[in-house]
Amino acid sequence: MDLRLSEEQEAARETARELAEKKLLARAAKLDADEAFPEEAVRELADLGLLGMMTPESHGGAALDTVGYALSLMEIARADAAVAVTLSVNNLVAETITQWGTDAQRDKYLPLLNTPEGLGAFALTEPGAGSDVKALRCRAARDGDSYVLDGEKTWITSATHAGVFLVMAVTGEKETSAFLVDKGTAGMTVGKPEPKMGQRGSHTCALHFSGCRVPAANLLGKPGEGLKIALSALDAGRIGIASLSVGLIRACLEEMTRYAKERSAFGKPIAEHQAVQWMIADTAVEHEAAEALTLTTAWRRDVGQPFTEKAAMAKLLASEAANRSAYRAVQVFGGYGYSREYRVERLYRDARVLTLYEGTSEIQRLVIARNVLA
Repeated sequence: MDLRLSEEQEAARETARELAEKKLLARAAKLDADEAFPEEAVRELADLGLLGMMTPESHGGAALDTVGYALSLMEIARADAAVAVTLSVNNLVAETITQWGTDAQRDKYLPLLNTPEGLGAFALTEPGAGSDVKALRCRAARDGDSYVLDGEKTWITSATHAGVFLVMAVTGEKETSAFLVDKGTAGMTVGKPEPKMGQRGSHTCALHFSGCRVPAANLLGKPGEGLKIALSALDAGRIGIASLSVGLIRACLEEMTRYAKERSAFGKPIAEHQAVQWMIADTAVEHEAAEALTLTTAWRRDVGQPFTEKAAMAKLLASEAANRSAYRAVQVFGGYGYSREYRVERLYRDARVLTLYEGTSEIQRLVIARNVLA
């Protein structure tokens, strides 16, 4: 692997960093407190070409590679994890349509996903089917030139502001298919945002389908390819969540390092106490390891090498390291770390979900073990 970044990768990272430091960071605490969707941030991402950073140029995107995308997402997450996950899911939907869609579907949806009005939502999880994707109950029955969807989805990121929903539904006894459902389609209802622990600026809702008629032309891929499409999307999505985690680890490291130099105890800055130094050292090591594995995985994807196992490894390592880093950051701040006046309290809450979505840590270990034992 060539560790030198291309001009395009450097430029994308710098653009994301400038946006994060100058605008996103200043608004993050209020968006979290208000549980407000980051509409302004989404518009800014669109204006900078970051919403569709991996979309082909032929469809209005920046055609950035996975390494450049990962670097950019790390910078966004360093400022606001809620904005980062919104961007990550939008990219997941765009990439899936790019890979599996027809020319007509790409022409219709990819330019839309580059705009604030056309955000993508990935609708796989159901009340009784999370890690067990084969337990889906949402059904799609063929009726002439349409499919009729009935059922429920839950924990759907960006559902309140999405323009297109990528929905997995059962179409046969052992068959799952994927559908593109437009915002406002009759028979689809978006629930209220869940009152979440963290990443509160990212709205996560249930979807309800009752006689929701979708044109057969909106079938993504072939009938019965839904599970394959979902697993393919999750492989790529795990690179996104790993990148988000790396950005959050970096934020924790920066906060605890700064505070350790400012805060004094027992007559000297706490940065001079070995216990604090060890927490900073462990966080720095985990940041380097998570970043390296994430970027290596992104590179493998870019050059066409198998990356399913490595994506699971990167997501597992980075998400669990983010939780440990957030714990240490609060510990370094002491009582102040428990106060919402300080950023580390939010980082602690934002980190918790990282080991859950795009496959729990337990699912990542199963994926890794099966590849090692094969």
